Amino acid sequence: MSRVCELTGKKAMVGNNVSHAMNKTKRKFNANLIKKRFYLPEEDRWVTLKVSTSALKNINKNGISAVLKEAKAKGFLTK
Repeated sequence: MSRVCELTGKKAMVGNNVSHAMNKTKRKFNANLIKKRFYLPEEDRWVTLKVSTSALKNINKNGISAVLKEAKAKGFLTK
């Protein structure tokens, strides 16, 4: 499975490792993802999502229902 946040769409970025001598080699900046279970009280069920830590902060601030509604509106969540 790809390393993409299911709520925000964040994914890996590409950049350079830069040495002290300014040599540049390609590298990947992966998204900080965790697998987490959330309880949906409206549907009375648990869902498991792979979310970034910034999405987790949004969930703690706004609630899982509001964040899921926003993700569906933006097209990141297909469920």
